[in-house]
Amino acid sequence: MRVASIARTGRVTGAIAAVSVLAVSPAAAQPAASIDRADTAWMIVATALVLMMTLPGLALFYAGMVRKKNVLATMAQSLAATALCSILWAAVGYSLAFAGDAPFLGTFDRLLLSGMGLDAVSPWAKTIPEALFMIYQMTFAVITVALVSGSVADRMRFSAFLWFAALWLIVVYVPISHWVWGGGFLATAGLIDFAGGTVVHINAGVAGLIGALLLGARRGYGSENFAPYDLSLAVIGTGLLWVGWFGFNGGSALGANSRAVFAILTTHLAACTGALTWMALEWLRLGKPSVLGMISGAVAGLGAITPASGFVLPWHGVIIGLVAGAVCYWSCTRLKFIFGYDDSLDVFGVHGVGGATGTLLAGIFATRAIGDVSGLLEGHPNQVLIQLYGIAVTLAWSAVATFVLLKLISAFVPLRVDKQSEMEGLDVAQHGEALQ
Repeated sequence: MRVASIARTGRVTGAIAAVSVLAVSPAAAQPAASIDRADTAWMIVATALVLMMTLPGLALFYAGMVRKKNVLATMAQSLAATALCSILWAAVGYSLAFAGDAPFLGTFDRLLLSGMGLDAVSPWAKTIPEALFMIYQMTFAVITVALVSGSVADRMRFSAFLWFAALWLIVVYVPISHWVWGGGFLATAGLIDFAGGTVVHINAGVAGLIGALLLGARRGYGSENFAPYDLSLAVIGTGLLWVGWFGFNGGSALGANSRAVFAILTTHLAACTGALTWMALEWLRLGKPSVLGMISGAVAGLGAITPASGFVLPWHGVIIGLVAGAVCYWSCTRLKFIFGYDDSLDVFGVHGVGGATGTLLAGIFATRAIGDVSGLLEGHPNQVLIQLYGIAVTLAWSAVATFVLLKLISAFVPLRVDKQSEMEGLDVAQHGEALQ
């Protein structure tokens, strides 16, 4: 678990440092929590990288895979999620997720960021300003909400999406974030999730699947050509996501240290292996490797390594990327057609399945020398059971709460655009604009 494990390490390191200082000069003793300039500089960069993942990374990635008539509407969802969720996170989301360590939810101590002084630090990140920790966590909340939009692309009403983004952030994302990273019951149980296998990927994937099922398939799905408008945009988006993931996973070490470097290394290797695995499987099955397949495999590898990146060795990243590439390929090319759901941009198949795969594999490959937790290979099989428990809890809460929220919203605002608007395209129907 990202912040909890860092906090444990920080307490030990801080105690040793304090003893050393007192031994030299009692008058020179420093507070246990002090802001480190190197850690602060790195986390500012990491925050910018993660924000870049949504804007423009995810916006381009998704826009390149829909039809031309829905490109702007798809980008608008990422843009709106960034603006709306950032305000809500600062106002109330951060406080409920990270203020206090009660089992199920935080407190209102940081409501509207009250009490957050210039030099204040968080219990979860004691070497950087709390305001920096807050905005870093904000970028995670933003991209998680934006990810869900890929499952309902081409057909969800923009007003309904805005209501969904606001309510889902508070009701679904915030509690799970607290349970895993804010000292909640999953953290206490020993779940390890370095950067968001449960909080981000399983959560978004399951919510996307529920949304796709409730809205129904796109008109013409299975009979019309739904080829991507411009895969070059999606490739550029993939590159931005890939680089941004270094801040996503490397920044989750919450400091400029060796663990951050190992997380970045394992992340890159997993992405490479995921891309090559998907490419190879598609080549064998269809006779040609597609660009769409390669970028999908890379994102599958990135999503799967996310929960494990700060707990495993580099070569474990290669294995996780390989497994994720194969499993996500199967879920996107076979599983969705077996059950007949229309997950427009395969959010569940890539992020939901990939996140679950990586969260489980973290329990197998976790290495004590890296993250102070031993997995199955180091003689701790119980960690696999803990990981399965975390997966099940996240899946259940995300599915049930998402279903209830969408039903509630549909009682006031139609979730889906009408037939004419869908045929015309959401760019014109919802935003009055269109690509020429």
